[in-house]
Amino acid sequence: MAEASRDAHLNQLRPGLWEDFFGVGACPSRRAGLGIWHMASDQVTPEAPSQKQLDEQSKVRREKLDELRELKLDYPHNVTVENTAKDLLTRFETIEDSDKLRAEGTFSLAGRVAFIRKFGKAGFLKLRDRTSTIQVYCARDILPEEEFARWKRLDLGDVVRVEGQLFRTQTGEITLEAKSFAVMAKCLHTPPEKFHGLTDIEEKYRRRYVDLISNDETREMFKKRSLIVQKIREYFLEKDFMEVETPMMHPLVSGAAARPFKTHHNTLDMELFLRIAPELYLKRLVVGGFDRVFEINRNFRNEGMSIRHNPEFTMLEFYMAYATYETLMDMTEEMVRNIAKDLYGNTKIEWMGNQLELGSPWSRISMENAVSTMSGYEGSLSDEKGMRDYLKKRGVELSGRESKGHLLTIMFEEDVESQLIQPTFVTGYPIEVSPLARRAPALSPEGFEVTERFELFVCGQEIANGFNELNDPDDQKARFLAQQEEKDAGNHEANDYDADYITALEYGLPPTAGEGIGIDRLVMMLANAASIRDVILFPQMKKEGH
Repeated sequence: MAEASRDAHLNQLRPGLWEDFFGVGACPSRRAGLGIWHMASDQVTPEAPSQKQLDEQSKVRREKLDELRELKLDYPHNVTVENTAKDLLTRFETIEDSDKLRAEGTFSLAGRVAFIRKFGKAGFLKLRDRTSTIQVYCARDILPEEEFARWKRLDLGDVVRVEGQLFRTQTGEITLEAKSFAVMAKCLHTPPEKFHGLTDIEEKYRRRYVDLISNDETREMFKKRSLIVQKIREYFLEKDFMEVETPMMHPLVSGAAARPFKTHHNTLDMELFLRIAPELYLKRLVVGGFDRVFEINRNFRNEGMSIRHNPEFTMLEFYMAYATYETLMDMTEEMVRNIAKDLYGNTKIEWMGNQLELGSPWSRISMENAVSTMSGYEGSLSDEKGMRDYLKKRGVELSGRESKGHLLTIMFEEDVESQLIQPTFVTGYPIEVSPLARRAPALSPEGFEVTERFELFVCGQEIANGFNELNDPDDQKARFLAQQEEKDAGNHEANDYDADYITALEYGLPPTAGEGIGIDRLVMMLANAASIRDVILFPQMKKEGH
């Protein structure tokens, strides 16, 4: 179409073209750079459509799909797309003249229709692909007649392919003038409209695909998660670690204190457990000569669910020969700080209403000192009866089998954890709760035996757990036997006796330090998410209707 003819079409759509397209009072400013338009504060918000209206709209959408099927144009394949919205918007950002833009050639795009406005002989849509959102102009005297007819039958949420040249509207927005238009996939359900979005929180998690269609923040959250995992992988590869994969079905329960999921292998006729941790397999690899290994793995724990817990979750575990747990604390601090800089350009972040500074040296405190200075217990930590009475007054249920090490750990969990807001490494965990860590006689307070172990806490949540690995096979055997006794006494989270792992240690495990970092919680912290469900694409949900 000639320049004058196209401008005539645009002028016919005025006055108030942009007010009609974006709504009265629409503000042509980008929200957080996400390419989605928002309304001014005085805009009247319409009521959300009723279920009856939604059902009627879906019926009409299916009728439109039937029309495409009759023309054999439903769900085409072998579709080529040469460009992305972000590429075009960025590449031609500085070209203001429409003639120069048109001279750049023809471009093809595909994506979902995010907004649509029709004006008889022409109209606009906002096409959103994986990179950004771009405006598309469709007119009857530009598109072939049959394609313009299908444009007129277009619905919000449809997936389309367009091809054409670029120009700038009178408001200066880069727009693709479609010379070819086709529906790639019909959206048969009305997407949540922009004023209300997906308001049912259960629905948001259960049908994540709808949440992703309608919610910019959700899409950005998971892009950020992907980048964080990428940066973690790069960090360890740069330090000469090798990424490995270990089994997800285990013959024994080991590697962490947790209740497992059970399954059954029909061919072998044997009970197996979904892994609660990959630790013992990774340390077998260190025995075999892979001195630096890491795995980004899925773990499964048959436990409660909360805003901090999902039964299926992602962990980073890494093991480093000839290193100490102090080395791992330094590495953790460095890695998290670097990721924050990559994401935000600085080391200041916010999480759960708390301003965190990741750039300052992170605090380190022993569990004994933390309980002595931060708990409500005023007695002596060598007084087992006093500790037990204090916990009972706090309403903590005890079995009566707890040692002083167990009691100290419970007091820490009950009184201290929630106070650890800024990043804090807690060291000196009792041996009773650390069956795989080296003893630390020099660090053990009177009446306790502690290990060379730490956990990292931020905003009251555990983020990481690491220690110097126990490599004495006889000591490890005794610890396994103690765990077995606990299991026999009713502790469902105690580990099994792993005879093969003892054999591996007998071949010689070098001095090694290892650590596990919860990827989901780390992403929560770095992306300021309140719930673990916000950072897991498909969190575990109860059955609908229950």
